[in-house]
Amino acid sequence: MCHDHDSRPPAPPRSGDVAERGVLTLTAADGTDFSAAYAAPAGPARTGVVLLPDVRGLHPFYVALADQFATAGLPTVAIDYFGRTAGVAESGVRDADFAWEPHVQAATAEGIDADVAAAIGYLRERVGGDLPVVTVGFCLGGSISWRQAGGDLDLAGCVGFYGRPSLVGDAADRARLPTVMLIAGADTATPVADQLALAERMRTAGAEVDAVVYDGAPHSFFDRAHADWADACRDAWEHVLALTDRVGRD
Repeated sequence: MCHDHDSRPPAPPRSGDVAERGVLTLTAADGTDFSAAYAAPAGPARTGVVLLPDVRGLHPFYVALADQFATAGLPTVAIDYFGRTAGVAESGVRDADFAWEPHVQAATAEGIDADVAAAIGYLRERVGGDLPVVTVGFCLGGSISWRQAGGDLDLAGCVGFYGRPSLVGDAADRARLPTVMLIAGADTATPVADQLALAERMRTAGAEVDAVVYDGAPHSFFDRAHADWADACRDAWEHVLALTDRVGRD
């Protein structure tokens, strides 16, 4: 199961002030409006994040996570995938009863990439045109993020939590961007062996892949409610921040 409507993310290992937070509407190059949550740190930013949610789209977990990234010094845009098929939610955030299944089935790689590109553009418009940007995704979003390692968008790196290798497809054979794979050792949705095989496939293509398996951790372990996995959550944060620090501008 992905993060539910009441889940909230664990805090990052470093913290600062947030200068701005809110939900807004962005427009992709094909004219599609979609919801996004934006949060920005008070201090200077070296790297930006496009946050890619699970199958439920932009729900409160990801609004809160955008804020957590901002406290760690990273301006962040969390996007909703479903503007093309479900329209923009009245509040900008998907409700707990949002029927996401048909919209996931109708989503296309081209449409999602257009939304990611618009989010990258918004970050650079707000923070600076030379801002390096990484994608960070969860479940469906983890797969989408890993796929970006072999895509054409102007990104500096990719992070995915518990993604599905089958959704990465042939992009794995073109992977070139530094990639972090955060793998739940007890994930019943996707075998660990499949995710490690994807890591090797991407390495063969030329990408540097940091693949970490958290033995015994369940799918969606990155949740403040999972006290048993607090150490894994802290370690996952460290791997994410190591990548964003590494690719950050001077």
